[in-house]
Parts: sequence; C-alpha cells; structure tokens
Amino acid sequence: MKQNRDDVRNIAIIAHVDHGKTTLVDELLKQSGVFRSNQVVQKRVMDSNDLERERGITILSKNTAVIYNDVKINIIDTPGHADFGGEVERVLKMVDGVILVVDAYEGAMPQTKFVLKKALELSLPVIVCVNKIDRPDGRPLEVVDEVLELFIDLDADDEQLDCPFVFASAKGGYATLSLDEPGTDMIPLFEKIIEYIPAPTGDPDAGTQVLISTIDYNDYVGRIGIGKVDNGVIRVNQEAVIVNAHDESKCSRVKINKLYEFDGLKRIEIEEATIGDVVAISGVSDLHIGDTICSPDNPVAIPFQKISDPTISMDFIVNDSPFAGQEGKFVTSRHLRDRLFRMLNTDVSLRVEETDSTEAFKVSGRGELHLSVLIENMRREGYEFAVSKAEVLYKYDEIGHKLEPIERAYVDVPDEFQGSVIEKLSQRKGELQGMTPLGAGYTRLEFLIPSRGLIGYRGEFMTDTKGNGVINTVFEEYAPYKGDIAYRKQGSLIAFETGESVTYGLFNAQERGTLFIGAGEKVYSGMIVGQNGKTDDIEVNVCKKKQLTNTRASGSDDALRLTPPTVLSLEQALEYIDTDELLEVTPESLRIRKKILDPTLRYRAKKNSGK
Repeated sequence: MKQNRDDVRNIAIIAHVDHGKTTLVDELLKQSGVFRSNQVVQKRVMDSNDLERERGITILSKNTAVIYNDVKINIIDTPGHADFGGEVERVLKMVDGVILVVDAYEGAMPQTKFVLKKALELSLPVIVCVNKIDRPDGRPLEVVDEVLELFIDLDADDEQLDCPFVFASAKGGYATLSLDEPGTDMIPLFEKIIEYIPAPTGDPDAGTQVLISTIDYNDYVGRIGIGKVDNGVIRVNQEAVIVNAHDESKCSRVKINKLYEFDGLKRIEIEEATIGDVVAISGVSDLHIGDTICSPDNPVAIPFQKISDPTISMDFIVNDSPFAGQEGKFVTSRHLRDRLFRMLNTDVSLRVEETDSTEAFKVSGRGELHLSVLIENMRREGYEFAVSKAEVLYKYDEIGHKLEPIERAYVDVPDEFQGSVIEKLSQRKGELQGMTPLGAGYTRLEFLIPSRGLIGYRGEFMTDTKGNGVINTVFEEYAPYKGDIAYRKQGSLIAFETGESVTYGLFNAQERGTLFIGAGEKVYSGMIVGQNGKTDDIEVNVCKKKQLTNTRASGSDDALRLTPPTVLSLEQALEYIDTDELLEVTPESLRIRKKILDPTLRYRAKKNSGK
C-alpha cells in the first residue's frame, strides 16, 4: 500500500546559467548547520572540480542533503548551460518538486524556459525563487510577470500557475515572501519547501525499485549509481536484478555491496534505505543511467525519459604532428579510445563512434561548450590529440529532405552595436524574431538560427560588442536546411619551416596580419601562426634570422617592435579552425595546423577539390 514519507523532501534547483543556483545551495547548507560556525568554507562549495570553479559554471549535477526541523531535504544542484541539459533532464526523475531560480534583473532566459518545460512535463510542483533582489538594477515585480507568462506559454495547469514566489539574495543569505519585508535568513524558503513540495510516496512493503539517475565514477570503487528508492527497501548484501525500460534484453543479477546516503557534503555508509531516500550504490559494475534495481521476484523497470540527441560533432584524432609525444603522457589511439569510451559512463548526452580509421573517433555532443569541457579535462589529465572543426549533425525526413538543428538565440546588446549584430547573424541565416528594450541602453534580440551559423561566431560577437554583449542559446528543433553559409573571411598565416620563431621573422610576418605566437616558440611547417588580413592562406617564414653583414646603416638596426600576439583560448581556437585545419591539443600547448602539413600535397589537394 502506498504511503507518504513525511520526514523527507527531494528537490532539484534549476535555472538559467549564472542566476545563482550554486550560491543558493551554499546558503541552505550554511544555515542548516552543515558547517561549524567558525568553519572556513570556499564559495560555490558544490562546484567541486577545477574547471567548474575557474569558469564559474556547474557542469555536473551534484547531490547534497540538509536537515530542517527534523525533515531531511535532499537537494540536487543542476547545471544551467544548455549544453549540459542532459544532466537536468535525468535528475528530475529523482525529485518531487523543483525550485526555479530566476535573476531579478535578467528575468526569464532561454534555459529557464527549457528547464521549466521539463519540470512541467513531469508534473512537478515549482517554487519560483527570484534571486539577486539586492541588485540596484533589479526589477523583481516585472520578473514575476515574465515568469507567469512563461508558465502560460508552456501550458501550465491552474495548480502549477498557483505556485509560490520567494524573493531572495543568495549572496546576502536571506529570503522573504514579500518585498516590503526585508528578510534576515533563509527560513522562509525552508518553510515553503516543507509546506509546498510533496513528501515522496511509495509502497515500503513492495519489491525494491530504485531508478538510477546519475552515475559517479571513482578510481577506487568504480561506478557509483545514484537514485531514489521508489518502492520497497534496499539493503546491503541484498540480491537484486538490473532491468532497463529502453532495453528489454537487459536482466542481470547483482549483489548490493555498499549503500550510502547524503549528509551535507559527505556520503555516509548505511545498511538500508526505504521509499523517498536518495542513495548511492557502489560495487555494481554494469550499472548505467536509466537502469532500475529491482527485487528478483518482481523485476519491473521504471520508465525513463530518453535523453535528447547530440547536435554537433568533431573528430578526435591521434596527434601526428612533428612534435607528437613531446608533452603528453597518453598519446596512442588505445589511450584515446579508452578515455573517450570511459566518458560515456558518466555523460549521457555524449556519443562516441569508431570511424574508418583506427586513429580517429567521432565524438558528438550537445554544443561547443560540451565538447570543449571534455577536451580541457583530457588535456589536464595528460592526453595529447588533435580535433577537427565542429560540424552539425544533420537528419533526413521520410522524403529525403535535409534537416538541420536550429537554436533559439537571445542576444543582449548595447543599443549602439545592435545594427552590426543583426547584420552578422542575418548573414549566418539567423531570422530576427523579436526585439525587447531592457533599459540602461540595452536591447534583447531574439533569433532563430542554424547551429552551424553560431560555430565560430562568439569571438566575433565579443569583438563587435566590445565585450559588453551576452549571447544565450537553446536547442529549438530540426528544420529544413537553410542554405550555405560563408564562414571565415580571412586566410591563415602558415609557418614555412620547422624551427624556433625569432623576432626578425615575426616582424616581417606581422605586416601580413595578426600573429598567434611570440618570439622563442617552437613551430613546424604547416602550423598556423596567425590570421591573414586577406582571404588567402600564405606561408611566412617566422624562423628567418637577419643576415649579418659588415655594413652598418644609421637607423636600420633600431629594435624591431612586435605587436603583442593574440593568444587564442581553447574555445577561440575551436571557433577559428576551418574545415582543412586541426587543433593540436597537448597538456602544455594549443597549436592550430593544416590537416596536410606538406605544402605541395596541400596545394594539390586544394586544386583537386576545386577550391
């Protein structure tokens, strides 16, 4: 018989990127007494890996738990970036309600719509938390209207529309139910969670059912499955069966070795867990996201939402440059293959496929950021490889028409740069859907644009808006192919010979365009050292030294002045490369190169392709 578990609440915190989810979790942890009063706690304590801390974004969903008035609140902090939407989609199956965090200035953004839509589809109750009300330019009351409009757009029912609004400053550590009464702590939010989010229900006497929604990986214990107990009880040393709603052939017997529950930031070993508990299970090697752990006498799989397909792909290739193997620990195709396939254990939105060549693997993901985070993690682990230009994944309808992924882009720009942004996005097949003045000299432009139109655009966008623009995108749909887009207008400056760059050679080369390297850097023939001011690729000799003579002319031997090089970040380099180029990635360097290093073979290939 089904019953409620009143001493537990399971919630996910969802929002657009940078609206303050992780900071809010920090405050809930602090004010529930997880940390000692004199304990030094780093900011955004839930962002546990280096990349998350450096970029200020959440990449992987995290589990934690707090106790408030004898009720255990299991909290899942989710990513806000559209590229990590797969993380959000699956963890919503673990919770009974969500807190939707919305910035008091920015209001409802594309990812707000995406995550809210997923929550409403699962009929989850929503508490709306309008965060950053202490911002001087905040407009919390207007934002409330925007969020309600969004609910209506997404066909929310009357019960969902009647959701509570909480106003908060996660940074200031307070929440309030009314803007007229300034808050002092987070108690109003805790109270709303207990009051509004339903307690988990299930049948404690039925057979065990645990849906695995997240996989963690640990070098010591291997795979760790995290999920919610829907029915029955799960115990250590229990015999169980793994089944999957999307794979009827899966049915393997396992033994539960260890069980953990979450307490603050720690995992505590337990002997058993019952309905509503969020648990971590280790010691089961063949565990995947979407699997259900059941009692052997009644193995019934819990339905699981199919994760959205990837929209973009690039080839990961064994590094074959003249400098291959000099900086990385892992350089062979076996190393590369093992690492990429291991990534599939924890990332449901990623696809890895073998290609005709044993040296290359096709990796598909949800966007450039998704793939660049994988590349950055691999180079930090000591891997050395090359990647090709990102390409979108096309589909074909029944009649054979080509379909391509379309993104909805929201662009916040200062009014003075509006014209050039509209012009550039229109050239890339973007269609302007709407313009909304935001005040303070800013306008929000809304575009529908092919995903390939955004590849390589962000760097240009930052230049065009002098760093003041913000662009956010979310996948919209697959639609008919919009026609060819002219990509990069400029050609590349290609190193003529292998050696070390010297000031004299660089000084002559910089007249041709923008350099990516400075003096004293190792280069090889076929490596790209800069961007040409014109459309053609040209070879330059950056290793050329000045010929020594006995003649001394006044003025000719003044110090040569080099313009500081433009050093490209990983994202900028991925956006820069063209279809006949590769990015060589090592733990210490990023080098852009031509796929064909030999100039004669390169010229011949270009001639044969008719370009």
